[in-house]
Amino acid sequence: MHPSPSSPTPQAADAVVIGAGPVGLFQVFQLGLQGIAAHLVDALPHVGGQCAELYPDKPIYDIPGIPVCTGQGLVELLQRQIAPFAPTLHLGQQVHTLAAQAEGRILLTTTAGTALLARSVFIAAGVGAFVPRAIKAEGVEALAPGQLLYHPDAATATRAAAGKRVVVHGGDEAAVQAALDCVDAAAQVLLLHRRDAFQAAPALLAQLQALREAGRIQVVIGQITGVETAPDGTLQALALLDPQGEPQRQPLDLLLAYLGISPRLGPIADWGLAMDRKQLTVDTATFATSVPGIYAVGDINTYPGKRKLILCGFHEATLAAFAEAERQAGHKLPLEYTTSSERLQARLGVAPAR
Repeated sequence: MHPSPSSPTPQAADAVVIGAGPVGLFQVFQLGLQGIAAHLVDALPHVGGQCAELYPDKPIYDIPGIPVCTGQGLVELLQRQIAPFAPTLHLGQQVHTLAAQAEGRILLTTTAGTALLARSVFIAAGVGAFVPRAIKAEGVEALAPGQLLYHPDAATATRAAAGKRVVVHGGDEAAVQAALDCVDAAAQVLLLHRRDAFQAAPALLAQLQALREAGRIQVVIGQITGVETAPDGTLQALALLDPQGEPQRQPLDLLLAYLGISPRLGPIADWGLAMDRKQLTVDTATFATSVPGIYAVGDINTYPGKRKLILCGFHEATLAAFAEAERQAGHKLPLEYTTSSERLQARLGVAPAR
């Protein structure tokens, strides 16, 4: 398979890591030690995977050398660790197609139109790509880009909200925070949820209540049943059902949806890789999949004795990086240690050991 004339010109890459959770981040580190530069792709708009999305504030006790840290704390430490290798980030997009090429490289395309031609690929997708839960209502899928944003980060939400009538849809901390973030930029902010109760930190709920009392944020209780658009397709209003089952109309310019995320295996099943019960089978000496140059590490893989633990994923990422470095070199490489190797220390940007 080769890109068609209308396809974007692919960027050359030494390695592409799919999945920016802890194992994917550590994969970038181990590749960097081997002198292999990485592109990092994730469906979420930020790194961290499950740790950042599902348990950012919960303590983790089984990371070697770290008696306790939160999920977000671990992600921040890993980001500091990979900083010397400056991976190229492709966030908020999912790898859509992946195909081995005749010359031995792997062509990947993403849902954002990015094309990468890689010497190697490391799938660290955990239980699948975390994708936002979509609004199920008539006309939503036809909205023009930029009128409906799922789980945008604070900077993106604030930019999009400037001068607009904004409806933030959701009831958890992300939705409350988004409403607070947009209040100074937007012409109007409404927080839409199925009931007048929100799950967020007490400090955020106190800020929300103060802004409600000041009239700067309005809370609307109801469920979206459809959207109203102008003849040119521009979003004009939401059709809602209120708690009494009565139809309501809510004018707006921008809809920000924070309905949670869920993991989906997605297109991985269509990439022609050997699988067992929705997990990729690997050689435990190298963590290579059934296709040369493609590796699988972390919860996405399976093998006899597999344990779904972060530290096991770290081990797998290490062996996969060594395997790819030796595949590219064409011979076995000597083992070097960061305590004594000037070459590794130079790659890390630290002073040689004395």
